[in-house]
Amino acid sequence: HVQLVESGGASVQAGESLRLSCVVSGHTATTRRCMAWFRQAPGKEREGVAGLYTGAGVTTYADSVKGRFTISQDHAKSTLYLQMNSLKPEDTAMYYCAAGPIATFAEFILMRVGDFNSWGQGTQVTVS
Repeated sequence: HVQLVESGGASVQAGESLRLSCVVSGHTATTRRCMAWFRQAPGKEREGVAGLYTGAGVTTYADSVKGRFTISQDHAKSTLYLQMNSLKPEDTAMYYCAAGPIATFAEFILMRVGDFNSWGQGTQVTVS
């Protein structure tokens, strides 16, 4: 069982930055092999924003956030981060961190909701 707790969401103006954090506990190297950030706006489906293949240190990003968002982790603090710069109104959504035992790179880059079996409660990001 993997427990994920997000924090850092806030209401900000366009162009500002936020750093989301996700504290991970009750995990193993296998269950957190792939970590990711997803977001979901009202009336829309949940979409992958940024992913991290922990063993290889490989990252993947949605085209809409490339160059603006950065996913990273601090092993000592068991924390996953999402640095969000140059925020836009269209970034407004509930952001979730997720973990899953995804075995292949091909699956990882797709950032499919069904491939992640552990989810946090979400943290709201509002950009106006």
